[in-house]
Amino acid sequence: MFDLKAATALAERMMRTPQVVALGFEFLGLEPSVAKVKAPYRADLVGDPATGVIAGGVVTTLLDHTCGLAIKAADSAYAASATLDLRIDYMRPAQPRRDILARAHCYKLTHTIAFLRAVAYEVDPDDPVATAQGVFVLSGAPPAGGSA
Repeated sequence: MFDLKAATALAERMMRTPQVVALGFEFLGLEPSVAKVKAPYRADLVGDPATGVIAGGVVTTLLDHTCGLAIKAADSAYAASATLDLRIDYMRPAQPRRDILARAHCYKLTHTIAFLRAVAYEVDPDDPVATAQGVFVLSGAPPAGGSA
């Protein structure tokens, strides 16, 4: 169940983890079952100085983290989640010296598993740099009668 206040508080706490802080990710917001995050362009995040494009590992981390936030937006009662499977399909090279945005959608929750789709892009989510399909294990599941 979406509780904007609780989900936002959890998301803001998750945005303070050391890896997220080191990469400079910015929280853009939540909607029911959806999270949005930005990886601002920084020269130290570039994978190949000749291209000026943010490294693929940063994009992978961005998608993974945004998926975790989307789980909280789907049901903030879960204590924690961990990535079981994350498939990333790189669709095209990122544009040089550009921020990368991510949007993740948690489209199905069971008592122990969350299923997500995500997209990374610069301007238009219909022109993705990468897409992701993820499966996450949940702990601290809500009591029976909560999420299906």
